[in-house]
Amino acid sequence: MKTQSAFIIGAAKQQDEVGSLEKVLLLESQLLQFGVTPKHLVIEPLATDWHSPEKKHHFRSGCAPIEALAEAKKLIENGEAAVVISGEDHIRTGYSRENRLDKMAVYGQSYPLTQAYTDLARAFSEHHTITEQQFKEFSSALFENYQMSFRNALSDNFTPELLPDLRWHKPITGLFRGVDCANPMVDFSGRLLLARADIAEKLGVDKSQWLKVKAVGLSRLEGDGEEFLSDISRYEHLQQAYQKACDEANIDFVQQFKGGDALLETYTCYPVVPMAFLLISGLVEALEEIPEFLAEHSITITGGMNLAKAAWNNPALNALVLMHHRLCDGPEKLGLIHGNGGLGYRQGIAIVERVDT
Repeated sequence: MKTQSAFIIGAAKQQDEVGSLEKVLLLESQLLQFGVTPKHLVIEPLATDWHSPEKKHHFRSGCAPIEALAEAKKLIENGEAAVVISGEDHIRTGYSRENRLDKMAVYGQSYPLTQAYTDLARAFSEHHTITEQQFKEFSSALFENYQMSFRNALSDNFTPELLPDLRWHKPITGLFRGVDCANPMVDFSGRLLLARADIAEKLGVDKSQWLKVKAVGLSRLEGDGEEFLSDISRYEHLQQAYQKACDEANIDFVQQFKGGDALLETYTCYPVVPMAFLLISGLVEALEEIPEFLAEHSITITGGMNLAKAAWNNPALNALVLMHHRLCDGPEKLGLIHGNGGLGYRQGIAIVERVDT
């Protein structure tokens, strides 16, 4: 029997009261009328204890949406009719400042995320023999790139007031400015509906709105945090996830992307992560090529996790929703979305493709 392919046939989000999940919820209610109850996969919110065991069909960390997509793909390939992936986190209005900061201190109060990522960036720089000054230059080029994507994503709705003011450009650690870090101050809910081809047809979803989940590559190290900094900083596991996805999709992503046929959403929580992605993917052959490469190519469709905001475990879900819209409405055919979990011990790469009608 032929293995079923998984298609994203509905994608919606609401961010700070802008947008609506209605389209996807309507498709879900139609499914129920057909007697089909979709499996539900949940991206957990910040409120969930970071160190508690993960429940079945629940996913945690910045890699969670990619891991959920891998699970949805597997379920549909094994005969499941439809799968919903949802994530909701009202970080801006749902937590007190004290509670929010407490929940985000996943490595303890004495080792904040900013310090952890600074240490990781130093280990990465040492491994690749780049100076602190070079690292800052590359970070600056990255933020310029995000700004361009952010303007493009908002189009006519862009106003300069949406950009961070001057205080965010000041250093907060030896290597990072405020604008270099993910900004979690947002209320977000997002939803994807995946289905088999026969179910998508039964629902009457136009084929122009189908995105095939071509491949998902996952990789993780044995542990996370300070004692795994050296292992994480080599990003060999990111390379494994990327290679798995490209091999399964049977594509040369570098060629597709540089040729203008593919879109990319790198994970941009701190500059070290997209730098690592650009290098291991082969988009650049040396870190020194980053500024020149970024002058030519957008590496996010959202505008990145500072400008477009980052609802804790949901940025890759936000990217998947936007990727669905961009690919279904634009000239490009392929999209790659990167997820990075914890300090980077979990890595995930998803490759999706518009269905030719």
